[in-house]
Amino acid sequence: MTDPQAYRCVNCFDREVTRRFNVSHLSRTCDTCDEFARFVNGTVLNQFERFEDEPPAELDWNRLDRTKKLFVAERLVRHGHTLDDFEMEPAED
Repeated sequence: MTDPQAYRCVNCFDREVTRRFNVSHLSRTCDTCDEFARFVNGTVLNQFERFEDEPPAELDWNRLDRTKKLFVAERLVRHGHTLDDFEMEPAED
């Protein structure tokens, strides 16, 4: 077994649960917002929040929706990707 991992609801960001396994996310009903939602791994959410506070210059972070932002954060912290591994399509006028 791994060390306990924290997971937080991506719907309300208020509820956190701890589990003794290490996955990118889990799905369950949130005891706070009562939605069946993804609970994202704490390390992924920490990276997401760092980019929210200070968006990376290499990516047009604010143009991404929350799901794509979480995907980028997950790839960076759990799969060893770098920002150079992501391409942004040109913005539509």
